[in-house]
Amino acid sequence: MKPYDLMASKDGTSLVRILEIQKDRVLLIDCLNRSMPSYVEPAAMTRYRPATEALLYEKTGYRPAEMEKLAPVLRKKALDRYTVIAPVLSVLSDAKDRKQMIGKAAEENRVSKQTVRNYLRKFLIYQEIGALSPKEATPKEELTADQKTMRWSLNKFFYTQHKNSLKTAYTMMLRARYTDAYGQLQPHPTFYQFRYFYRKTRKTERFLISRNGIKNYQRNSRPLLGDGVQEFAPQIGTAFLDGTTCDIYLVDEAGQLVGRPILVVAADANTSLCMGYALLWEGGTYSLQNLMLNILTDKVELCRRMGIQIKPEQWPVNQLPGVMVSDKGTEYVGQTFGQIVELGVTLIELPSFRPELKGTVEKLFDLVQSAYKNVLKGRGVIMPDYQERGAHDYRKDAVLTIGEFERILVRCLVYYNSERVLESYPYTEEMIENRIKPHASDIWNWKLRKPGVNLISVTERELALTLLPRTVGSFTRVGLKVNHLRYHAEGCKEQYLKGGQCTVAFNPDNSSKVWVKEKNGSFKEFHLIESRFQNMSVDQVNSLQARQRDIVLDAMEENYQAQVELMNFIEAASAGKDRSVASLKDIRQARARAIKENHRDLGEVIDA
Repeated sequence: MKPYDLMASKDGTSLVRILEIQKDRVLLIDCLNRSMPSYVEPAAMTRYRPATEALLYEKTGYRPAEMEKLAPVLRKKALDRYTVIAPVLSVLSDAKDRKQMIGKAAEENRVSKQTVRNYLRKFLIYQEIGALSPKEATPKEELTADQKTMRWSLNKFFYTQHKNSLKTAYTMMLRARYTDAYGQLQPHPTFYQFRYFYRKTRKTERFLISRNGIKNYQRNSRPLLGDGVQEFAPQIGTAFLDGTTCDIYLVDEAGQLVGRPILVVAADANTSLCMGYALLWEGGTYSLQNLMLNILTDKVELCRRMGIQIKPEQWPVNQLPGVMVSDKGTEYVGQTFGQIVELGVTLIELPSFRPELKGTVEKLFDLVQSAYKNVLKGRGVIMPDYQERGAHDYRKDAVLTIGEFERILVRCLVYYNSERVLESYPYTEEMIENRIKPHASDIWNWKLRKPGVNLISVTERELALTLLPRTVGSFTRVGLKVNHLRYHAEGCKEQYLKGGQCTVAFNPDNSSKVWVKEKNGSFKEFHLIESRFQNMSVDQVNSLQARQRDIVLDAMEENYQAQVELMNFIEAASAGKDRSVASLKDIRQARARAIKENHRDLGEVIDA
């Protein structure tokens, strides 16, 4: 008996491998029960007899592969696993040190302690590094001809958005593959065989995606194993942007029906706090500009103008979020709003038709509208049956103006931010110790003092200039030409003389000023030269210029007629005075006669 020998019990129920022999004890491992190494007294070994490796392979049903015969990937995996347990082998005989070394190896290699023990036991039993290699994947069974046909039928007739039943798919398979030229059935699998093959190969994910579509699967069926928005946005400063049509009809100041307003909001992903809002009659780029400006607005002053008294900590937002997440709406993916990245903001676009990815803002719409709908029933609020046949016409109930409704909306947002209880917010131990109230504003104020806050401080003017639409302007001798208008600023004489193009931000509603974007990112203000267009919108200027062009074009037609008449008059006045000259000789003769006729001969003068 010596170390690493295999020993089998005389009754054949046990098989052990000797690892170490000391004077008063023997360290061995049970190869069948796969327990950790343990010590026994030398007298206990009398009931064992020597065994062979072949017996070990027979009893365990496994024979480790030789390292030289392993595939490179499997050989590398085996060596990596041996590296994990190598430090443990040096302290194998000391149970306490062995336990500590297993814990250390597990931590360093980012595996569980049980995994380290499994590697160790397997190596000690077989004494081969090749035993640590993963099992090679067994090749799949080759399908029969009928099974291939059934697989084809399932793919073509069952796993489709037509949602055929299994019986229908089976019938279609018989018609397509098991009939002769006369339409008579030939030998074919039974429906029970078809159903068995389907159940054997069915994958739930594939079934849901193929029959309902990938969007429906991702929205309604996929496993939800993440930590929610806390994993996506662990700190404040990530905002979801979205808009919706409010469920209420409004009127103008004269009581005439206008329609349903658009509400656009920005909600913090971590705390669900409403950072800002915009209430308009139309969405698009203007709604986003108003939303960004509203985020920077002093909310205390905003509420005071509407007769609502709040404390600064109830709506503590006056900075832009560092990350803005939106869907693929045209207003979000347009060039104008995309310019906000110049302020350091990161824009993230979510896939289309995935509202659950920004559930925070969707829930905000639901809670805010639920807050006022129950109270404003009969005053223009739309109920769920408004699209059904014979439903009440809620437009007739409208009585509120947009100003009155905005006042109600702001009060709902104040409640949403500072008084609504967040029952399922994932509190940390520190938040519990500090007894942070479960309100969005209180959590925001607490997290505002923690590292990792992603908020950007900008002025309203800087934000407004960044979000203005842009075009290309040209420096000329007559000034900076933008949108067919001329502008001027002091200190630009060199640009006027040299010429060239530049990027210009302009206000479509007022053409009195434009701003040239300089190389350092700042904006330089230019003023309108043509005073007749002062304070006009770009559309008004274009309309006036177009009407002027029409007048000029009409006058040009008359001018062409006048030019023709002038040419006719000149030609008529010179009629009969033409002299045709046939050649150069004729020209010389005519010139000589003209000179002679013009000068009197001296001889004739004397004779006279």
